[in-house]
Amino acid sequence: MKRAKRLTAFQIWLMILGAIVAAGAAAGGIVFARGLVVTNLTDLVPWGLWITIDLSSIALSAGAFTLSAAVYLLDLRQYRPVARTAVFIGLIGYSMAVCTLLLDIGRPDRFWHALVFWNPHSVLWEVTMCVALYFSVLVLETLPILGEADFLRGRWPRLAEKMRAMHRHAPILAVVGLGLSLLHQSSLGATYGVLKAKPIWFRPGLSVLFILSAMAGGPALTLLASMIAGRVSKWAVVDDRLVDPLARFVGWVLVGYLYFRMWDALAMTYTYLPGRNEGLRLLTRGPLAINFWLGEILLGALLPAVVLLRGSLRRKPLLRMLALALVVGGVVAYRWDTNLVGQMVLLSYLPHQIAPRYTMYFPSLVEMVAGAGVIAYGLMAFSLGVRYLKVVDHGRAGEAHLARVPAPASGD
Repeated sequence: MKRAKRLTAFQIWLMILGAIVAAGAAAGGIVFARGLVVTNLTDLVPWGLWITIDLSSIALSAGAFTLSAAVYLLDLRQYRPVARTAVFIGLIGYSMAVCTLLLDIGRPDRFWHALVFWNPHSVLWEVTMCVALYFSVLVLETLPILGEADFLRGRWPRLAEKMRAMHRHAPILAVVGLGLSLLHQSSLGATYGVLKAKPIWFRPGLSVLFILSAMAGGPALTLLASMIAGRVSKWAVVDDRLVDPLARFVGWVLVGYLYFRMWDALAMTYTYLPGRNEGLRLLTRGPLAINFWLGEILLGALLPAVVLLRGSLRRKPLLRMLALALVVGGVVAYRWDTNLVGQMVLLSYLPHQIAPRYTMYFPSLVEMVAGAGVIAYGLMAFSLGVRYLKVVDHGRAGEAHLARVPAPASGD
């Protein structure tokens, strides 16, 4: 009697993710059929869990423009294999953002309106255009990766060769992508920062903070995903000589982020402004305080910065992975805090309603299941990329390029 073939760990992992994606698709179908009435979003809190996933996935995709700029503009070619991983993660992240936006806009059949009916006076229109254009750049940057796939080279060799030939345009795409991504990352902060009716949001520093947090979170996710893939998959090749200096770079970016983040919060205490001070109180002493102090500042930035900047700690792989995971969690916490704090304080200019009022938000089951489906899709896409496209392969760097990486000092 023939024995049944046992499922591999990779197949079980894909089945679990596939089940979550299917549940998310079903939840998305309910949203498309019945509308946003099935969510806990209201006129007071119109941006909730899905927008946080959108903001976080875009921020954590920033490794694509950061590392591509380092490779092609600063001539740090030894990091090209890591940039390759970052570009693939960037494409996944932006596609995740598109999925959540389709859920959130209420009328997904009109997603194309911003591309046809231009409104250059709107920050949201600029964000939409940057998402569309930069997503196109990421697709072009990913074509050489797809062109190296064995199944594509075996069935359509000419098409695969043309896709691989796109690599010669990588420097141009890196320049265009850098401009579009910087515009997009800063405009996400500006979307909140121009809303004068929400005093806790109305400040120009949000654009800088959004860029800095993305510059830390994007490379952190790329390095974390690479290290995890190197441990659990035989198809991933990770070279610590590439990971270590980039992890140190993330630590220095965290220092800059912490500096601006604390000064941004401190500056809001100088004078009293209705709505702004109440929002700061919610953030630092209210319902968001644990998320702010513990998730965003202590565990999300301060502790990882110490680990990543101290060589003796950073060179311990498990500790480095933990620090990078905390950075990723800190970026998500920052996006959640920023998105919610401005919506929880309600101001009225009626004479009998001078005192600010407060509201709360907790996502519905449909929101959570649909959001989990989007995240599971991202994990599945990366897993398949590691297995079939070899997107984590630091062996491509070559000894000649790796020789250019300076050996880290023992006391850094």
